[in-house]
Amino acid sequence: MSTRASETLCPHHPQLRWVLALSVAALISIDPAGAGSLNATWSGDGGVSSFYTWTGPIPKKPGVLLRTESLPREMSLPSAGKALRILYSSTGWPDAKPITVSGALYIPKGKPPKGGWPLIAWAHGTTGYADVCAPSATPRSERDRKYLDAWLADGYAIVATDYQGLGTPGPHPYLQYRPEGMSVLDSIRAVQGKYSDLSRAVLTMGQSQGSGAAIGAALIAPDYAPELKIKGTVATGIVAETAAIGNAPQLKEPPLYAAPKDYGNTAFEALFFLGTVRSTDPAKIKPEDYVSQAGWPLLQKAQHRCFRDLVKDAEAMKITMADFYKRPIDDLEVIAAKTGKFPSVHVKTPVFVGTGLADVMAQTSKQYNFVSAMCAAGTAVQWHYYTHATHGSAVPRSRADSPAFVAAVMHDQPVSNMCSTLVPPGPTQTPEE
Repeated sequence: MSTRASETLCPHHPQLRWVLALSVAALISIDPAGAGSLNATWSGDGGVSSFYTWTGPIPKKPGVLLRTESLPREMSLPSAGKALRILYSSTGWPDAKPITVSGALYIPKGKPPKGGWPLIAWAHGTTGYADVCAPSATPRSERDRKYLDAWLADGYAIVATDYQGLGTPGPHPYLQYRPEGMSVLDSIRAVQGKYSDLSRAVLTMGQSQGSGAAIGAALIAPDYAPELKIKGTVATGIVAETAAIGNAPQLKEPPLYAAPKDYGNTAFEALFFLGTVRSTDPAKIKPEDYVSQAGWPLLQKAQHRCFRDLVKDAEAMKITMADFYKRPIDDLEVIAAKTGKFPSVHVKTPVFVGTGLADVMAQTSKQYNFVSAMCAAGTAVQWHYYTHATHGSAVPRSRADSPAFVAAVMHDQPVSNMCSTLVPPGPTQTPEE
């Protein structure tokens, strides 16, 4: 199963998608000469200020803070004493060349505690593929503003990466745990190396797309950033897959493509094609080889439109999954699985997981399966189910339990490993009002 349609809408089944496409395949074919420039970079670049473009040499060392600027008031958080836009060096993917990544830093009001403000590294959910969708370049959702501000009010500083390719030049490797995880870890390095009022203790935290980034950061930290003191991870609405199932109990997952005319899924497909798979090899994976004439306008809009608007575009155009491609994409599915699935889920630090039992966007059975695999691999997991909570409402609901977990791991105190009591989530519940 693909994870790409997990942020807001239900995923689809590749074989069914192609069966549906047969009815239009004979009628729709792309005309490269008339479908737009095939020499386009398809990186979603542009539309942001010059802050995001670094014109000097990029340090070979990842995690170097290159520059900062104050965030506008509307992009700050109420409990922030300092709110900065940041630009730092990181490791590009898949070529491992030095790149720049942007993000934001929020520091609480008042005097820091002894040892400095404990740090949360926030990994955001799906915003889009274009630079203009970088969270440091546009106001955050009201849900995220309230959620992050609550942690600030609790006395935690927050560094929030935009991820590789959002804001800064180049493609955004959407739902690729390793580059997203490196972006998270290098944001920590950047701010801890500059600001003495930040503690060395840090926790990774993420929602949806960001859940994979936060868990991925904790997974690769011992090898990629061993000097960092990662204390644990908080993940809600998990969107992640692993090939390392081992002997973990797994649930049969429900049908993946139950609504052929759920046009919003096509918006996810644009992000999947451009970010998840094409970013692995832009020279070989060409839009004109896969995308139909009907799908081409949506792919172009993804270069400058953010996700929620892209969903509206797909609905207005009535572009179904069947319309988007002109050929089967089994080869792309293989690439996505090879590069995007976690090769291991043995995370050496504790993981808190919050799942809404009315989450139809990131299927509860998929979330259970990933947690089950982490448990079988030896990860200490504190899992929590929230009755009638949706993909979005599980974020604030999880704060009924996550602050105690965070406080404990930050102070090197033990937390309960609930793997022995893990139970399936049961039928999807009706969503809360």
